[in-house]
Amino acid sequence: MAHGSEGSLRAILYALAANGGIALTKLIAATWTGSGAMLAEAIHSCADCVNQGLLLLGLRQARRPESEDHPLGHHRVVYYWAMLVALMLFFVGGVFSVWEGVTRLRHPEPVENALAALIVLAMAVVLEAFSLWGAMREINRERGRQPLLRWFRDTRQSALMVVAGEDVAALAGLVVALCAVSATLVSGDPVYDALGTLVVGVVLIVVAGAVLREVKALIVGESLAPELRQRMRAHFEAQPEIETVFRIITLAWGERAVVAVKARVRDDFARTGTELVATINRLEARFEAAFPQVGWLFFEPDVR
Repeated sequence: MAHGSEGSLRAILYALAANGGIALTKLIAATWTGSGAMLAEAIHSCADCVNQGLLLLGLRQARRPESEDHPLGHHRVVYYWAMLVALMLFFVGGVFSVWEGVTRLRHPEPVENALAALIVLAMAVVLEAFSLWGAMREINRERGRQPLLRWFRDTRQSALMVVAGEDVAALAGLVVALCAVSATLVSGDPVYDALGTLVVGVVLIVVAGAVLREVKALIVGESLAPELRQRMRAHFEAQPEIETVFRIITLAWGERAVVAVKARVRDDFARTGTELVATINRLEARFEAAFPQVGWLFFEPDVR
């Protein structure tokens, strides 16, 4: 999964560069115009910058070597940071925006310099689209012909999944804010701006909830993607030394994977203990060459 780690890193850097510029521009525009939707978007972009910093920290910590206390390394720490990022997206982005929208619905405030806000939002849409393009380029390399929604459910690349979710939520929020400020500019009614702020918050909460659901499954312990598991079973079944594959257990482990196999070895390759050990070593070497993302393979032989 080294390629997956590099892809996640590139996607995070794309998002960090885009959101840094977007956050600064939005904060200036929100202060100038007094737009609630713009303020919600500014807070969301600032939170996104912090989130990408946390994901970078997670990828760095995941590279720590194995030790006696952590014999399988620290690869799963990326799930912890992904969970924190999803929670920040939920509370700092979503809940704050909903609160701000409800407040402005109860106490409408006029939006000043709405035209300037529209220009800033349009620029932000372009930058956010660039960030999403970077994330989608990495996703497309991994998913191949797999449908996007299916990839989201099956992927074990938590950092890439979180970045993509953030980008989708941000772009959707920007479009909503653009429509809300436009309606306010045309009608002169600040209620549209407040409604836009509220909708942005709901969008963020929905996306954050979906990401949290997937990351929780990884923290609890989730197997590898179904298609990858099928390929692994087919690989063992095709080996001349294997008579029957009884069971394959896989576990996503950050950028690596843990695999446990129980299979019956043909008698011709297990006449003695020494020959059985040599057979297992050959099987493990072939498997690790075919699936380099596997960090640990545990083979349990069964003989007649």
